[in-house]
Amino acid sequence: MELNKKTNIGVLGAGTMGSGIAQVAATFGHHVTICDTSDHALEICRNNLRKTMDKLIEKGKVTQSKADDVLFNIIYSTDLHSLKNCGLIIEAIVENLDVKKTVFSKIEDVIPNDSVLASNTSSISIASIAGGLKFPERFIGLHFFNPAPIMPLVEITPSFITEIGLTQKVKQLVSDWGKIAVLAKDTPGFIVNRIARPFYSESLRILEENIADIATIDWALKEYGHFRMGPFELMDFIGHDVNYIVTETVFTQFYFDTRFSPAITQKRLLEAGLYGKKTKRGFYDYRDGATQPQPIKDETLGRYIIERVLAMLINLAYDSLYLQIASKEDIEIAMTKGVNYPKGLFAWAEEIGLENVFNTLEKLHNDYGEDRYRPCLALKNALKS
Repeated sequence: MELNKKTNIGVLGAGTMGSGIAQVAATFGHHVTICDTSDHALEICRNNLRKTMDKLIEKGKVTQSKADDVLFNIIYSTDLHSLKNCGLIIEAIVENLDVKKTVFSKIEDVIPNDSVLASNTSSISIASIAGGLKFPERFIGLHFFNPAPIMPLVEITPSFITEIGLTQKVKQLVSDWGKIAVLAKDTPGFIVNRIARPFYSESLRILEENIADIATIDWALKEYGHFRMGPFELMDFIGHDVNYIVTETVFTQFYFDTRFSPAITQKRLLEAGLYGKKTKRGFYDYRDGATQPQPIKDETLGRYIIERVLAMLINLAYDSLYLQIASKEDIEIAMTKGVNYPKGLFAWAEEIGLENVFNTLEKLHNDYGEDRYRPCLALKNALKS
């Protein structure tokens, strides 16, 4: 099936991601059907989209006429049969393989054989989902970043059984939507959620070792790394019900590689239902009147924190390039456009010096004796060249 402006788009899941993806497609003229099992979720989605369009009108970003067109292009349904005329269906439901496979198997019974199926999964293997389909060759990963209407990046991930040519069709459609598409290998976490793990996990390790508290770590990464948000602020913003699960999934799928180890501290927040901003409590307390911790603004400590975290990030960037998960250009684009890093990690490595990165990793490796800190082969080779 050809994918163009006339293609009807189906979105599975009326949550934040599903709503955002639907808004993107509807903005560019597609007729969109949002399907969810919950009438309540659909009503919330409908109301939130109205509020979003009203805000865009107030800010002068869209006209009333354009906003009306976008809202008119979207319909809401609890019936999977409402997707029968959709040429592309994008799933944005819970990060659970069994649930996704069950839903997709039901969808296949109601849609044409040439309709394209895509998942917005951030960490689950595309091949593992496709393996449960009658026509796995029409399945592909299409990972948007939150909030989908604002964040420019989309990771496109074919599996080894995805039809040749489908990747380019999807990439062209996403580009027509004004998004920046990067191609990723079907590997745990793809590009961004693989490489970005140390931003969270190494910060958590520094916290658990009592080297610095959350406010100081956040301050250090913003002050000396110029990140827009610190790791604890960002984990609270994403939600520990999402961020922790992604970390655990990547860790498990990489056969418990310690470079991706989750942290007990974050798991306890998840278990307690303290997901971050959405529940008013996480690493920080967002309740009215709550007192916020203040950082210890010590330059020596701050620079130690950024050097340690950054060395881990750069190491994984080089490792990802070596394993052909993505091109060097796409890795740089993904990290700057998907998680708003102030610069690409390869450019950053050149700026601070590969030898300094290597020495930081080697010292950590020697001090801790853990495989977690091993410099990857690609980094070693780059240092020799």
